[in-house]
Amino acid sequence: MNEAGFLYTLATAVFIGGVCGYLGSLMVAKRMSLVGDAFGHIALPGIALAMIFNFNLSLGALGFLLAGIILIWFLKSMSLLHFETLTGIVFTSALAVSFLLIPHSRLEEALVGNISNIGKDELLIAISASLLVFFAIRMVYKDIVLAALSEDLAKTEGVRVRRNELVFLLALGAVVALGIKIVGGLLVGALVIIPAAASRHLANNLR
Repeated sequence: MNEAGFLYTLATAVFIGGVCGYLGSLMVAKRMSLVGDAFGHIALPGIALAMIFNFNLSLGALGFLLAGIILIWFLKSMSLLHFETLTGIVFTSALAVSFLLIPHSRLEEALVGNISNIGKDELLIAISASLLVFFAIRMVYKDIVLAALSEDLAKTEGVRVRRNELVFLLALGAVVALGIKIVGGLLVGALVIIPAAASRHLANNLR
């Protein structure tokens, strides 16, 4: 890897890692620590298709993540099952499909990523998407925290709980799709939860 490639890789990891930690703080508050890992598995069929048809892995992952998130969000409103149960159903189904599709020669890249293969275009996409996710979540951060503490109280305060939940899930899906390129579908959950879990022992408040 040349010097430019190293700088692209480092900057990409900093921006994606930073916004993953920011979302992770909300996941700890909402007791959704394992959702990031589940989303990484939901993305695997998209990664497989990206490998087969030779287009960007993050775009393939994002397509399946968006479809999975909307499906989970819709089913939650139509059934009595909890969010974690619905997520488990969708991610195990996606995992089964992915192993039928992923080329065996590129299985390792799909599962653990390839951080050395970051170009200028991917860096710009990572920076733009990370900033967009950060500011989108910042606008609803307090409302999400209030809903995590008491959904009924949030509703009485006029908070649009379901809309904010969808915004949060879509933002999480976006950062998972970005993180796929760095650590793959198997380990992307670590980017979201480990920094947030560690910081809880160091910080005096959620912010």
